[in-house]
This record gives sequence, C-alpha cells and structure tokens, in this order.
Amino acid sequence: MERRRLGRTGIAVSALGFGASEFGQKRIALKTAAGILGSALDDGLNVIDTAACYGNSEELIGHAVGHRRKDFYILTKCGHASGLRFDDWTPALIEPSIDRSLKRLRTDYLDVVQLHSCGEQQLRQGELTAALQHARDKGKLRYIGYSGDGKAALYAAQCGAFDTIQISLSIADQEAIEMVLPSARQRDIGIIVKRPIANAAWLGGSWWSLGLYSRPYRMRLRKLNYDFLSRDAKEAVATALRFTLSVSGVHTAIVGTTKPSRWQQNAAILAEGPLPQAEYDLIRMRWRSVATSDWIGLQ
Repeated sequence: MERRRLGRTGIAVSALGFGASEFGQKRIALKTAAGILGSALDDGLNVIDTAACYGNSEELIGHAVGHRRKDFYILTKCGHASGLRFDDWTPALIEPSIDRSLKRLRTDYLDVVQLHSCGEQQLRQGELTAALQHARDKGKLRYIGYSGDGKAALYAAQCGAFDTIQISLSIADQEAIEMVLPSARQRDIGIIVKRPIANAAWLGGSWWSLGLYSRPYRMRLRKLNYDFLSRDAKEAVATALRFTLSVSGVHTAIVGTTKPSRWQQNAAILAEGPLPQAEYDLIRMRWRSVATSDWIGLQ
C-alpha cells in the first residue's frame, strides 16, 4: 500500500483509508468489525476515520482494534452534541466530546480531531478552533482538522489554523479541485477525501433506495455520462477511485464498507497506479463542460 505524507503533519498515511460511518449506521456486529479492520490493518491500512455522531462507530473501533493502536492513525470529528448536554457548535462542547471519543476508542490521544461540517461564520469566530487548540495543548490530540466543503473549506485552507481538511471529491464532485486544493497545497495542508467513488451511485438500486448523497450524485452522473461508466462495474469503480487519488494534493481517500475483503479489493485497484493522464484529463474536461454552478461539494 502506497504511503503519502499528510501535509505538514508529517504522518505517512495509506493512500486508501477506512471510513467507519457505516459501522454505526448499520450497527454491525463487533466480530464483523474486528474482522474487517484487523485484516485491512494486516494488508496495509493505517488510517481509520470516524466521528462522535456516527452511532456506535467509535466504540466498535475501540473494541475491535484498540489493542493495535500503534498500527493506525485515528481521525475523528466533533461538533455535534450527539447525546451530550451541550448545544451543537459551542466551545463548551468540544473538550467533553473529545473526552468521550478517547474513552470510546480506548486510547489516550487522537491523531486528528476535525470540526465536523460547521459553517464559515462559525469558523471565522475562532472559538471552536481555540477549544481544539486548548485540548491539543493538553495532549488529547495531535493535529487539528476541518471536515466540510465549499467556502468554509476554503477559509479553513487559508486561515492557518488547520493541519488537515477532509473534503468531498470524486468524478461527481469536483468543486474542491479548483476552489480548495490550490490554497491547501500552498500551505501544505493534509487532504483527506470522503466519498471518493461518489458512493458508486451509478450502480443499481432504485431512486428511492438511494441515500442522501447518492441521489444528487446519480443525477450529476447521468448528465456527465462518462463513457467508462458503461463498462464492467469493477472497471468503472477502479477508474473512479484512481481518478480521485490522481488529483494533485490528495493524500488519502476514505472508503467505508461493511463487507469483508472489500477494502482489499479497493486496495488492489490502487496497485495499478495513477490514472493515465489522458483519461484523467477527459474526466476533468467533461466536468468543466457539463457541471453547473450549483454542483457544489456535498458536505
């Protein structure tokens, strides 16, 4: 598994990370979580992303692989109270949320704690960032991140307070390539990509069975009408994932699953290397010619 330097953090992260939101959403069994994460760690994974508001995701990770803490970097998020007696997006919430994550994940420090999709105005006030910095000074976390898109992500990239940014980027979500990534590269900010294959929204399922993000992605993909989406499903997924990880400034792509061996299948795709430049350029050209101004990054 390729390792990439996560910007100014200096952390060498696996190009393919693991997103654990589905663990909490689908409330999978501990045995299943342990099998998926344990085998992925054995095969080169070293980045696991979760959040305080992802159901019991943090607890599952802690129980499943907490004993292997030195084998991976843990990224979590805060900002939603999710049961704590504080209002969302208040400075008083931040440290209690971090303390809860530490307990759930069975660790005494977090590698990255990310503000979870708060707006630009809240970022500009600086109080939430100051609360994270205070917790960092106590040794509860190593690096400060922001997870979000659009103008808020651009501000996060330019303000100097954040070590990492987690953004939406895929064949169906390319706003960040020109809006956020130039500033992030200039300031050596680590870039983590969520939904790097656009939830494979072009594959199967009725419109009504699609999730929150899959519906707009499917709509966009129908209009984009990329030629490669008509190929074999595995080949199309491979092109989509390789595109995302070929974008300059991207360090790791977070892919989630509840299916054993799926992470390894995705990892095998990356062994093929970057997407050929000609294919990459065609996808970018198609986006520029079809995308409309309301095709913003989906938080």
